[in-house]
Amino acid sequence: MIDFPDLNEIVSSTPSKIVMLVIDGLGGLPHPDTGISELEAANIPNLNALARKSACGLTTPVLPGIAPGSGPGHLGLFGYDPVKYLIGRGVLEALGIGVELGEKDIAIRGNFCTLDQEGRISDRRAGRLSSDEAIPLCNELNSINIPGVEISVYPVKDYRLALVLRGEGLTDQVSETDPGRLGLPPVECHELGEYGRKTAEVVNTFLVETRKILGNHPKANTVLLRGFSSLPDLPSMADRYCLNPAAIAAYPMYRGLASLVGMRVIDTGTEFSQELETLGDNFADHDFFYIHYKPADAAGEDGDFSAKVKALETLDGYLPELMALSPDVLIVAGDHATPSILASHSWHPVPFLINSKLTVGEGIKAFNEKDCAMGSIGQISATHLMLLALANGDKLTKFGP
Repeated sequence: MIDFPDLNEIVSSTPSKIVMLVIDGLGGLPHPDTGISELEAANIPNLNALARKSACGLTTPVLPGIAPGSGPGHLGLFGYDPVKYLIGRGVLEALGIGVELGEKDIAIRGNFCTLDQEGRISDRRAGRLSSDEAIPLCNELNSINIPGVEISVYPVKDYRLALVLRGEGLTDQVSETDPGRLGLPPVECHELGEYGRKTAEVVNTFLVETRKILGNHPKANTVLLRGFSSLPDLPSMADRYCLNPAAIAAYPMYRGLASLVGMRVIDTGTEFSQELETLGDNFADHDFFYIHYKPADAAGEDGDFSAKVKALETLDGYLPELMALSPDVLIVAGDHATPSILASHSWHPVPFLINSKLTVGEGIKAFNEKDCAMGSIGQISATHLMLLALANGDKLTKFGP
C-alpha cells in the first residue's frame, strides 16, 4: 500500500529478491456445462504443488462489483489505490512504446476496426490485424493535417495504435468514440469539461479524415479511440518501498505502466519464454521483478474457454524454470478476472499465492478460485499484496513502539 503513512519508517532494503508473476485475466467462472472454472479444468501440476506450500487467498482488484481495466488492475497489485491514481490507457500505450510525452500532450489508445456497409462495427479488432499490416496504415494516418495541432499516430502491437495530440488548449476531458459493442456505429467525441470543445472537434475531424483514408481497406476501415489521458504524477515504487524494481513485459501498455511507477523497464522479446530468459539474465541486478503473462486474458476476452485452459497449462510448464532462480519471495497473482463465459473483464475475486521461506502450506490442494478462497490470507484488497510481499522478504520492521 503505497500511501501507508509511516511506510518510510518501517521499510528497509535487504538482499532478498521478490518476483511478482502477473497472469493477466487469471480469474474465471464455472463453465455452465461442467460447473468448473478454467483454473479447475486446467492440468497445472506445478502451480497446484506450489499452492500447497504457499499462503493463498483472493484479491479484490478495485472494489466489489467493479470490473477493472488492466491498468487499474496492475496498479492495485503494485500497491496504488486505482481509484485515487487513475491513469488513462492512452498514456500507458504511448509510454510503453517509448513515446516521450509532454505535460500538455494528450495520449489516446486506438484500435483499428471494421465497419459494415451500414457503418456499424462488425469487428472491434479488424480481424486481429497484424503489426505488419498496421504499420503502413499508421503511416498513412500521419498525413492528416489539422491546423493548430500536431498529430502523431504510432503503431503499438497488432491492431492497436496510439494517437498523440500536441497543441494549446487541449484536454483529456472528452468522451470516447468506442461504443464497446458490436452492431453499433462509432460515437462522436464530445466535451466532458469546460474546455473540451476544441479537443472534441480535433478528434472528430481526425476520424472523418481517417475514414476517407481507410475507407476501402477490407478490414481496417476506421479506428476506435478511448483512454484519453495526460501524464499523471505518481509516487515512485523504488522510493516508497526501498526497492530496485524492474519490469519484464512484452506488451507496451504494461511497460508504460511500469515506467510510470518507477520500475526499470528491461527490453525483452514477444514470447513468455523470452521474458523468462530476460529475467534470468538480469536476476542479479534487481531485488524486485514484475513479469507479465498475457495469453490467458486474450483467450478469456475471445470467449474461448478451451484456449484459456491451454494458456494456463502452457504457463504452468514454465514454472519450473522460474522456480529454478530461487526467488526469496514469489507471488503469483492476476490483475483481474477474465471469465471466458463473459468474454470480458469482470469484478470477481482473483486467486493468488505467496511463497517464501515463511510459508509452509496450509492445506490448500490446488491453485484455483475455490481452494484459494479457503487460504489463510482470505480475501484482501489487491493494494495490500505488496505489503505482504515486503514482509515475506524481511523488508518491513515493527510498526509503532
